[in-house]
Amino acid sequence: MQYKKINNLLGWLCFVIASVTYILTLEPSVSFWDCGEFISCAYRLQVAHQPGYPVFAMLGKLFSLLSFGDNTKVPYFTNLGSAVASGATIMFLFWTITALAKKMLLNKRDDVVEQSNLILIMGAGLVGALAFTYTDTFWFSAVETIVFALSSLCTAIVFWAILKWDAHADEKGADKWLVFIAYVIGLSIGIHLLNLLTIPAIAMVYFFRRSKNITVKNGILAFLAGVVILGLVQYGIRGYTIKFAAYFDLFFVNSLGLGFGSGAFFFILLIVVALVGGIIYSIRTKKPTLNLALLCVAFIYLGYAAFAYIPIRASANPDLNNSHPDNAFTLYGYLNRIQYGETPLLSGPYYDATVTDQKEGSIIYRKGKTQYENAGKKIETEYSHTTPFPRMYSTEANDVQFYKEWLRIPDGQAPGFGDNLKFMATWQMYQMYWRYFLWNFVGRTNDADGQTSMVGIDGNWTTGLFDKNLPKSITKGTTYTPLYALPLLIGLIGAFYHLNRKKKDALIVLLLFFFTGLAIVLYVNQPSIQPRERDYSYVGSFYAFAIWIGLGVIAIAEFARKYINANTAAIGSTVICLLLAPVLLASKEWKDHDRSTKWTAHDMAYNYLISCPPNAILFTYGDNDTYSLWYDQEVEGIRPDVRIVNLSLFTGDWYIRQMQGKMNQSEPLPITMPYDKYKEGVRDVIYYNDQKIAGPVEVKEVFDFISSDNRATQVQYQSGDWGNYLPTKNFKITIDPDEVIKNGVVSADQKDRLAKVMDWKFTSNYVTKDNLAMLDILAHNHWKRPICFTTTIGNDNLIGLQPYLYKEGFTYHLIPFQKDTTKRDQLGKTNTMVMYNNIMNKFKFGNFKNARYLDHESTSMFYPVMASTFIDLIQNLMQEGHNDLALKALHKYDQEMPDITPYIDVAGRKLFLAQLAFQLNDVVLGKRLTNSIDDYVTDQLDYNYHLLGDNSSSVNMRDVQISLQLLNGIADFTKENKQADINKKVTAQLNDYMKKFAPILGSGQ
Repeated sequence: MQYKKINNLLGWLCFVIASVTYILTLEPSVSFWDCGEFISCAYRLQVAHQPGYPVFAMLGKLFSLLSFGDNTKVPYFTNLGSAVASGATIMFLFWTITALAKKMLLNKRDDVVEQSNLILIMGAGLVGALAFTYTDTFWFSAVETIVFALSSLCTAIVFWAILKWDAHADEKGADKWLVFIAYVIGLSIGIHLLNLLTIPAIAMVYFFRRSKNITVKNGILAFLAGVVILGLVQYGIRGYTIKFAAYFDLFFVNSLGLGFGSGAFFFILLIVVALVGGIIYSIRTKKPTLNLALLCVAFIYLGYAAFAYIPIRASANPDLNNSHPDNAFTLYGYLNRIQYGETPLLSGPYYDATVTDQKEGSIIYRKGKTQYENAGKKIETEYSHTTPFPRMYSTEANDVQFYKEWLRIPDGQAPGFGDNLKFMATWQMYQMYWRYFLWNFVGRTNDADGQTSMVGIDGNWTTGLFDKNLPKSITKGTTYTPLYALPLLIGLIGAFYHLNRKKKDALIVLLLFFFTGLAIVLYVNQPSIQPRERDYSYVGSFYAFAIWIGLGVIAIAEFARKYINANTAAIGSTVICLLLAPVLLASKEWKDHDRSTKWTAHDMAYNYLISCPPNAILFTYGDNDTYSLWYDQEVEGIRPDVRIVNLSLFTGDWYIRQMQGKMNQSEPLPITMPYDKYKEGVRDVIYYNDQKIAGPVEVKEVFDFISSDNRATQVQYQSGDWGNYLPTKNFKITIDPDEVIKNGVVSADQKDRLAKVMDWKFTSNYVTKDNLAMLDILAHNHWKRPICFTTTIGNDNLIGLQPYLYKEGFTYHLIPFQKDTTKRDQLGKTNTMVMYNNIMNKFKFGNFKNARYLDHESTSMFYPVMASTFIDLIQNLMQEGHNDLALKALHKYDQEMPDITPYIDVAGRKLFLAQLAFQLNDVVLGKRLTNSIDDYVTDQLDYNYHLLGDNSSSVNMRDVQISLQLLNGIADFTKENKQADINKKVTAQLNDYMKKFAPILGSGQ
């Protein structure tokens, strides 16, 4: 009883410590990436992106209610949900470690726990659980609204529960723990699929506890059985249940004439009847194993039933309704992320393979008015040469280039299977898994993206023991977190000790470690550079290693017992390990996880929206210029008149159809096409076929031509199908000045700047659905609604409209001014006075200058964007003769933005600002910016010179060249502005570094 009471109390203590940590460092509002979408979907019970997160959404809704009507507090409380879930994860980790430690120290399960062993068991639990509390990856997800916090809790619960079953397996009714595990696994599918990866480890616990014949052969069979169960849950219950339901629905709807959903409902009813019948049969025939198996399947289905939320809410047509999965076929595609394509695992092409044949596969069905319709067939592609276990399979140009650069494969040389395995080992496994593992237990240089280099300092791991020559921009940075490899060392000691003392239990932890880590790497088979670092995917693996950190306490105490008494060894080992793991981690990691003063995601999204004129159509593309905007609009009701159109989703017929309806206070978009003209399988792509048309053609004429069903406007392909084609890339819109002014696009005094014809060249060789819908809008909008693009959008998405895009803050506004051919940078043009008013009077700055911590997106994405925005405004104000306003804008930048340089290119933008300060006669600010740039640049050059002494190939030549150019630029403009002191210093530096780097500059390396 004493042991149980202490174990429970200390578990709850871990929960309190962890939860308080996360609440103190919680982000007060929305975060970047998926968080904005998740908060919006939780708050209004909407449908998030594939594969759906219904349980997460419903729990998020529960926490959002704590805001009691203050919508600005909604993200705080949904973030709080992650914090509490993460705290609970730590609690279950503590109980997991103490359960394993107890098994290791006691000969029999019911032996009395002596005082020294009690100290050791509790010490192991505290060290392992609290160490994991402060690890980089887990802490990051614990303070924002993201699925990985709840997913980790599910992993912690099921692994703890199987150990509870293990401890009581001989008692009557113990198998209730297995049924409970099945239910949690079913529920967890509605949060994230990572929890399923615990199944092989759970199977081995069951085997070791229940098998009467434990041999290597039987162990391998038990492991394979666990993998099969994993596959059955993942593909059978989760996937094929919906697929079979879809084909039942197809029969009931198309053949029997019943309503949509009738066949799916009947199939689900069949499953229920079969399970109930099977359970009754197993009871009557006294077959306990069958009964247990059927109960587990039933409870997995019971948890999985939360996915009924998806079609129910999709049918209600909420604002955010990704894929609109209101029927079984769409739901199956949604759950299986079909839109992202299939990744080859066992066989596939090399990157240099060519397509030799394409065959039609199964029919793709879409929901029609009264029946399911044929939307075409899947295309199965055959390649010139393939390989087993493909790793370098992508034929995308950027991916191919990355493969060649990473493995240094010369152009024209074919990759071999050895290259395939080398890429897997060095990039997929090391760079995209082991590097993350080392971040958490060895240390990290900074939070910059480090996917592209194994030797570069950005995003790399470090012990901190040999960092004397690292640049100050790293060692003085908030995200520099050396851990001296001490948590790793304790964990390795614990792992080896566990393996020696309890091989079976160690194998179970090892399986958890492998399946939630490297097995994901092998399964996901990432083709190339990812949009962001992916360490959050492997948090379950880091959780498993934290168990060994805890057990390391016992290993160290066992060694110490040779020299001191047992109690002293236990206390000493616990205290030392607490200092070397949790305390060290907390002290180093706190500064770069304290988001309590950060508002950048919220305010940058606000700036996008506030930059738009009333009733604007705002085209976005990426996650970070969309999701937080959704949050601002959907939850806080900021600028509900603006219609956000994400172009990466605009390729879906469901999204175009959604844009044809009203949303919040935004009227339907001027998309005239009926659904039948753009539904799935219709006009998915329209290819360019030059008809040698002289001069530009009205956009409306082009649109009418490519959207026509008249065979005279189409071509016939070899397959016999007919399709539209794009006859010209030269487009125009004839401008009615009165119409433009009447609709408020420009003021009356700007009338003389308007062009008579707005002509441009379409930039692609084909028209996709998003292009088609955009052309529809351009053809039929008649300037009634402002058309805007985010300034962070890619050039490809602007379809050649750059000459008519003018910055008004964080957006480009489409304005038919006469082309300004003198502008080298067409995207640097501004509608200056509108932009000035937006930035100076409306913008918010996310506490940029005073936040204790700024994340990677704040510093590396939005800080440069903000700098460029101010530069364009100030330069154009000066060109238009408003030097007084330009100076005010410059001072606004200085007032709101911190003096940071996240990477070398930002130093170049700050150099522009310094030059502008001197031109506007603010010498003090000019000098301060110049000295800041100089300090950063010389710091980088000193570091690269140190590398040059070791190995010239490790020198970052791009950084060196840009740094020298910046010094040269400073020397030039300080001379022009008669800043003799700075000029003298910088000129001397420039000459010195030119001599130092002469050997590699001269050789052209």
